Amino acid sequence: MTFTLYDASVAGFLRTTEAIAGILKKGREHYHAQGLDLESVTEERLCGDMLPLHFQINSVRHHSIGAIEGIRARSFSPPKPLEKTDYTSLEELVAQTIHDLKEIEPDEVNELYGKDMKFTMPGLELPFTAENFLMSFSIPNYFFHATTAYDILRMKGVPLGKRDFVARPVIKRG
Repeated sequence: MTFTLYDASVAGFLRTTEAIAGILKKGREHYHAQGLDLESVTEERLCGDMLPLHFQINSVRHHSIGAIEGIRARSFSPPKPLEKTDYTSLEELVAQTIHDLKEIEPDEVNELYGKDMKFTMPGLELPFTAENFLMSFSIPNYFFHATTAYDILRMKGVPLGKRDFVARPVIKRG
């Protein structure tokens, strides 16, 4: 059996996005238990020139389900800003991302192998194949933003550890 494009992308996106849902839940619980303003954390940044938590969560969606949609459309661009950036909306966005990732059939992704697509933004256009886009652009960006979301909540005192981020391992059965 071969390791597929689906295995390399969507399966990992799903595991880590589920972990992000758990991290956000722990964030909510911590903020409530400490009597802190939960909404304030959506604007938190690791440092001044980095984008806030709501951007990181939006990018988790954009570089997972959005990446697959971009390959299908043969074009991918930076994410649009969220209309709602409150904490509950971020949790809902992650839940919707999990749902949407679960709806993707492996064959749908595997059939994209070798397809041409491009990343575009004003003044820049980068040509890719589907697999090169996922492996060298979208997956690294996805994990950067997922890690940054984890780090922001950890920095704000949410009791998170490595196991909260690495998600459930895929172990050999039987």
